[in-house]
Amino acid sequence: MKIDRLQAFSDGVFAILLTLLVLDFKVPDYQAGHLSQAVIAQWPTLAAYVLSFFYVGTLWLFHHDYFAKIKQTNW
Repeated sequence: MKIDRLQAFSDGVFAILLTLLVLDFKVPDYQAGHLSQAVIAQWPTLAAYVLSFFYVGTLWLFHHDYFAKIKQTNW
């Protein structure tokens, strides 16, 4: 298997992982004009999403750097 194909596959896995993080979001029950308060009430879910997104994003960046080094050593 070529390195580019493996990297493309892993990019797809990271994309699916980031998409699955969003599935935990629920539309809050709110009254007209009070949507911001209802969203702020979901702060634990939002904070966990932001933290997880940055963590997975950082792993993805390191993953790309790792594959760049592999390509340099193989050629």
